[in-house]
Amino acid sequence: RGVQKCLGLALGLSPSCVLWAHRPHPGAMQRSVPASLMRGGSSKAVFLRGCDLPPPGRQRDLVVLRIFGSPDTRQIDGLGGADVLTSKLAIIDPPSVPDADIDYTFGQVSFMTDTVDYKGNCGNISSAVGPFAIDEKLVPLQPGKTQVVRIHNTNTGAILRATVPLDCEQAQVTGDVAIAGVPGTAAGIDLDFSATQGSVTGALLPTSLRREQLSVVTDGVSEDIEVTLLDAGQPTVFFQAASLGLTGSETVAELESRPGLLKRIELIRGAAAERMKIVERGQDAERLSPYTPFVTIVAAPPADAAWDLTATCVFMQHFHKAYPVTGSVATVAAALLPDTVPYLVARRTSGPFRIGHPSGIMEVEGEMRDGEQPCLLRASISRTARRLMKGEAYIPWSVWPKDASL
Repeated sequence: RGVQKCLGLALGLSPSCVLWAHRPHPGAMQRSVPASLMRGGSSKAVFLRGCDLPPPGRQRDLVVLRIFGSPDTRQIDGLGGADVLTSKLAIIDPPSVPDADIDYTFGQVSFMTDTVDYKGNCGNISSAVGPFAIDEKLVPLQPGKTQVVRIHNTNTGAILRATVPLDCEQAQVTGDVAIAGVPGTAAGIDLDFSATQGSVTGALLPTSLRREQLSVVTDGVSEDIEVTLLDAGQPTVFFQAASLGLTGSETVAELESRPGLLKRIELIRGAAAERMKIVERGQDAERLSPYTPFVTIVAAPPADAAWDLTATCVFMQHFHKAYPVTGSVATVAAALLPDTVPYLVARRTSGPFRIGHPSGIMEVEGEMRDGEQPCLLRASISRTARRLMKGEAYIPWSVWPKDASL
C-alpha cells in the first residue's frame, strides 16, 4: 500500500485522491467518492475531482447519473435537485493548457433520460469553480485581497478569468452583492467571458448572417421565424416574442401553461442547431444536444422599465426561472451588434447592459467591435457562490464494480 501511495503521488495525483483510492468504505456494497455541493450564481452543482472518477466515457457517465439519481424526475435516490438549475455537474482537473490554473468540465445531467450533456458551459456554475479551487488548495495563492483563477473550460476550450475575494486564505463568502434569483447578499466574484466568442461553433455568427429565417413545421403547419444565431458564451438562437404570439411579459407559469409552446420552441431550437452545425439533423437535437443551443425570447422593455431588454431563456426544454450567465454573454453581444434581432428591440445604453428576466435584472458589461468580422471585446459579470456541503457520494458496486480501476 505504501508503494502504491508513493507511485500515485509520483504520477501527480493529489494526496486526497491517493488516499481515497485505498481507504475502506463504510457503505456496504458501495464505493464512495469525495463530493461537494456548490451554489454558483442562481444554480447548484455537484463538484467532483476527475481523479476520483472513471476515465471519460460511458462508465463515468453511469457513475455520475447514479450520484444524481437519474433518470428520475424527482431524482429521489441521488443528489440531484429535480430541476434543470440544480441537476448540474462540475468536474475539476489539473490544467491541461499552459494559460490555465485549473480545468473545469461542465455537465448538464438529465433527469428525463440517462444522458449527461457536455456540449456547452454553465456560467453560473463557472462562478463557483474559482472558490472551489481556492478552498481545495488546487491553486497557489497570490498576495493581496483577491485571487485571479484562470479556468480552462474543457467543453468549449475557452479560458475564463474569475476574480475571487479572499478572507484568511479562503474564498470570501460574506459580502454585499445581490443577484436576482438568490436570497440575501454575498461576496462578489467577477467573471470575464471575453474569450468565449465562437467557442463551440468557431464563429461569433456561425452562419455569417445577423438575421435569417428558419422554417419549421408544427402539426402540419409551416412557419418562418426570424432569428439571430450567435455563439458567445453559449450558442444561442434569438427571436422576438411576437413571433410566437407572445408579449415578452409573460411569467414562467403562464408560458408553461400554454399547450404546445415548448414543443414549438424545441422545433425552432432543432432547426437552429442544424444551421449552426451542432447536430446534423434538427430532429435529433433534443436527444443528442439537449443543452446546446439555448433559446432566448426577446422583447422591447416597457417605457418605464429599469432594464434595456426583456428576455426569457429556454434550455433543456424548460423555461429558465432566472437567466443563464453564458446566455447573458450571448445576449449582450447580440444586443450591441447592429441589425440583430435583439438589437432591433433593445434600448440603447451607455452603462452596463441590463437584461430583464423572470427573476429580476442581470447587469453585464459588454463591448463589441462592428465590421465585416465583428468581435466581442468585453463581456463580464458579477456573481456570488458558496460551498453548501462537503462529504462523500456513494455508488453501488452494481454500477461501478469494486474491482474496477480508476
